[in-house]
Amino acid sequence: LEFSKQLEKRTKRFAIEIIMLSSSLSNSAEGKVVRNQVTKAGTSIGANYREANRSRSKADFSNKIKICESEASETKYWLEIIDDLNWVDAKRIKVIIEEVTEMLAIFTSIIKNLKH
Repeated sequence: LEFSKQLEKRTKRFAIEIIMLSSSLSNSAEGKVVRNQVTKAGTSIGANYREANRSRSKADFSNKIKICESEASETKYWLEIIDDLNWVDAKRIKVIIEEVTEMLAIFTSIIKNLKH
């Protein structure tokens, strides 16, 4: 229970970090597309994790965790695009990418453990 509460807080902090990052992106047409994509994916990780913790069945929980894993993977993709384009400070984006990589590993691990 404590682990899940900590991960809920962590995913929420991550969502806030993503929103702050997004608001610093360019207002160009391309910037808006990337901003929209990374914001949707990055904020849905925590929303889906919170729903997973309130799921009614193991199957529902598993499904929601798989969504978390998928959204974390997509977020990582968009963050790598932002990094490759040098749109934000390199140190800042590296820290955010490290965090989403850790969360991706956590969700992957949870899914593996559900199968056993």
